[in-house]
Amino acid sequence: MGKETGFLELDRQDRTYGPVDARLKNYNEFVIPLAPQALKDQASRCMNCGVPHCHTGCPVNNIIPDWNHLVYEDDFRNALDVLHSTNNFPEFTGRICPAPCEAACTLNIIDEPVTIKSIECAIVDKGWAEGWITPQAPVRRTGKSIAVVGSGPAGLACAQQLARAGHSVTVFEKNDRVGGLMRYGIPDFKMEKHLINRRAAQMEAEGVVFKTSTEVGVTVSVASLKENFDAVVFAGGSEEARRLDIPGSELPGVRLAMEFLTQQNKRNAGDDELRAAPRGTVSATGKHVIVIGGGDTGSDCVGTSNRQGAASVTQLEIMPKPPVMEDKAMSWPFWPLKLRTSSSHEEGADRDWSILTKRVVGDNDVRGLECVRVEWVGGKMQEIEGSEFTLQADLIFLAMGFTGPRKPGMINQSGVELDPRGNVKADVLKYQTTDEQIFACGDMRRGQSLVVWAIREGRQCARSVDQVLMGSSQLPR
Repeated sequence: MGKETGFLELDRQDRTYGPVDARLKNYNEFVIPLAPQALKDQASRCMNCGVPHCHTGCPVNNIIPDWNHLVYEDDFRNALDVLHSTNNFPEFTGRICPAPCEAACTLNIIDEPVTIKSIECAIVDKGWAEGWITPQAPVRRTGKSIAVVGSGPAGLACAQQLARAGHSVTVFEKNDRVGGLMRYGIPDFKMEKHLINRRAAQMEAEGVVFKTSTEVGVTVSVASLKENFDAVVFAGGSEEARRLDIPGSELPGVRLAMEFLTQQNKRNAGDDELRAAPRGTVSATGKHVIVIGGGDTGSDCVGTSNRQGAASVTQLEIMPKPPVMEDKAMSWPFWPLKLRTSSSHEEGADRDWSILTKRVVGDNDVRGLECVRVEWVGGKMQEIEGSEFTLQADLIFLAMGFTGPRKPGMINQSGVELDPRGNVKADVLKYQTTDEQIFACGDMRRGQSLVVWAIREGRQCARSVDQVLMGSSQLPR
């Protein structure tokens, strides 16, 4: 490595945030990048360890020590090439990936891990700023055509790899803009959408055709795709949200998190209010908001509610409160269970754990939420007698995860087999479904997961499609 003693001499330093009062006034990104020298210093902390577990912690197998060394040497151009060799969209993962690579960093055993995510983001952002990232049009065309259904990270990665292999690729997206969950599920303050537009323009220059406002299974049949394309890739995501089955949950003030987040992202894009809200608009302004679900989507609801001017925000989680620090001897190099406080939580929210919701209070409007505390004994949940309480609420957001892809339309039409969890059945070697012409990847195949897993599956699926159509493939896995 460039500086073999860097990890002994320097402490971890990461990106910082803009002030809360300023960032709550808009939906812009507010992460402050590291200064150039600080970035080089952080890259020098990479240990050049004998077995770089960060490789296995990263689903796309980023070659992390190599680009850390290149950043330390101020060779960002080559660092970008190494980064792009495994990851089509580092500006996405550098913003919204939780960085399992850092949990797996060898330095994390006894110290704080290398700031891998921040370095990754800095490399690709510099690449765009310097004009190094350009279309990579194929030198030859294969004459084969592929339809990719869904333009989230899995679909985009799959489509870009296949286009660069020389195939004619058409991406079908039911929404009016490409990006999938990144476009309409991730708030702009975490990832501004010009980043997606920029990649989409690159892909169009590489030959990818995008057909938006086109829902396969509704406006276009699966049969027509099979007739007009040599292969079809299902990359439509895991969109079926988990519902809350308690009395009062049918009230109009109980809304799915994705309804809320999508509406705000559409407003930010300048869309018409009615088009953005088929079930009616929802606003947290001046309201007492409760978010049920302790994950990232719940956190995004917290940040969006605060920006809309909520009177109060409370986030509830049914599981026990995790420890502040993990037991590294027990968890490393795997993703640890520990308390995670997001930037949205820091902006203002009450959080509570081991809470079971019992009933939504209200007639035509939500007025409160009846809850009870629970404890976990022998892996089973039981209510604590006498712990019932009621929270004031005007608006309740359900952020309890997803149960799988939507079945009506495309999946039902295709007749492909599902796995026991309700996802499209396909293995991770060929990514072929029970219909050999149809492939599946991303959340639609594995269930709800991380952006980096979606990119990995999209890339691997592209290689499989290429191999099936051409007999061999030069695309990387």
